[in-house]
Amino acid sequence: MMGYANMEQIASGIHFRLRARTFIVAEPQGNRVVFVNLDACMASQIVKIKVIERLKARYGDLYTEKNVAISGIHTHAGPGGYLQYVVYIVTSLGFVRQSFDALVDGIEKSVLQAHENLRPGSIFVNKGELLDASISRSPSAYLNNPASERGKYKYNVDKEMTLLKFVDDQWGPVGSFNWFATHGTSMSRTNSLISGDNKGAAARFMEDWFEQSNAGHSSADELVSEGIPRRVSDIISDFRNNHHELLELAASFQSPPGKAATKILSVARRVRGILREAEKPGFVSAFCQSNCGDVSPNVLGAFCIDSGLPCDFNHSTCGGKNEMCYGRGPGYPDEFESTRIIGERQFRKAVDLFNKASEKLEGKIDYRHSYLDFSQLEVTIPKQNGGSETVKTCPAAMGFAFAAGTTDGPGAFDFTQGDDKGNPFWRLVRDLLKKPDKEQINCQYPKPILLDTGEMKQPYDWAPSILPIQILQVGQLVILSVPGEFTTMAGRRLRDAVKTVVTTTGESNSNVHVVLAGLTNSYSQYVTTFEEYQVQRYEVSTWFIPPTCLSNYLPQLS
Repeated sequence: MMGYANMEQIASGIHFRLRARTFIVAEPQGNRVVFVNLDACMASQIVKIKVIERLKARYGDLYTEKNVAISGIHTHAGPGGYLQYVVYIVTSLGFVRQSFDALVDGIEKSVLQAHENLRPGSIFVNKGELLDASISRSPSAYLNNPASERGKYKYNVDKEMTLLKFVDDQWGPVGSFNWFATHGTSMSRTNSLISGDNKGAAARFMEDWFEQSNAGHSSADELVSEGIPRRVSDIISDFRNNHHELLELAASFQSPPGKAATKILSVARRVRGILREAEKPGFVSAFCQSNCGDVSPNVLGAFCIDSGLPCDFNHSTCGGKNEMCYGRGPGYPDEFESTRIIGERQFRKAVDLFNKASEKLEGKIDYRHSYLDFSQLEVTIPKQNGGSETVKTCPAAMGFAFAAGTTDGPGAFDFTQGDDKGNPFWRLVRDLLKKPDKEQINCQYPKPILLDTGEMKQPYDWAPSILPIQILQVGQLVILSVPGEFTTMAGRRLRDAVKTVVTTTGESNSNVHVVLAGLTNSYSQYVTTFEEYQVQRYEVSTWFIPPTCLSNYLPQLS
């Protein structure tokens, strides 16, 4: 499975199935954009390439890499082996053709359905705070950001959900997509069931809610109380010990009586109604990922499993060992219940925003796309004492903190977060694979290099260097498609930088909405702020230095 890099996490069944959900927005004779929300750990560049090939065979140049975005929800309970770089498929023992084909087939079918369902309609946008579905898993790194910058924000993670409501001119509401930052790690590193985790659960809840609301349910509360699946153990106590009683109880239930036939229930009326309903597009709800780099759904905090005490604040260790420190979800110790609860909380907020959405998206549809070699970019950055300097990025590398894992899924051996030194034994192991030269060590400083992935080419590239970045625009909504996991503050800086450019070009009004779609089109680990990078927590699994590159280049792309 993909996400925790745990070779022992082998799938044994299905919690619930994974989906690809797509919206297409098109001008009658103009531009169009496609956004695919994929129940997978992240997007894969090779998956997108194959999807675009298939779309091109069907539609020519209507859908290309430039106007199609494929974004992963970041579930850690999906299949692995579908990316093309060595470091991402080591724990799946290489490329897995079955996983790859399933993803490509599902995405293609989703886009085809969206294309066939294109109809005149409107899109509305709404925003609101969701306070109880996310916490910071690296608060010590966040605190290293400037106090003046932190003072602009109320929370150390983004609590805002941005939702789109799609309304068909004939049928009314037909879908919603929203962006909210929280990791897909409600299901633990020992889980063996395929699952969309909390975002996949939220999507199913909302689709069920809409279907049932048309059949008489009036609120999300009613669905939550009646329709959201719970574990059998929560409903029936000691069900293994009273099996015969339950059988007798089930046998005692009587079928409800039928209703007298009326004109409304006539066969002809029902047949016509069924045929009409068959034409109605199904309601599609997607819960998309955003800047979730340092954001956890395990909202009770991180505790030592041996003592029950909180983990060390700076290193997330227990007695110096990271393996004992685990985050606790709201349903602790039941990870299925935690998944349901975090999914339900996102679902409730989405329903509230959906019902109140009134701001209509108006204006042009546009897009920008570019490939950049992030291993050799020149970036101009400000100096502390004034002025500026030009610095250059370098090939990718992974630090010792990467191997420590996070409180959502600790690593092994003696690695710890916040390690800026490394140790001689693991350096010796590293050097057997690829010894970094002095220039690479200095460039990645203060990260001690554990794997010099950007310079490892056997049997083929271990890490990406050329990456796609993309912007989609629908009226006053701007979607930043980025190939990685931005931390909270890095995401804020990027959104602010793009918003400043967009609102000063004269092409958009001041009410522009900028959302960050993480893990989109490809994957390249994390993006932190420069200040967070100095602390060397897990999220400094950044490939390229300096970590301000995307913040500089996406505004230029806009």
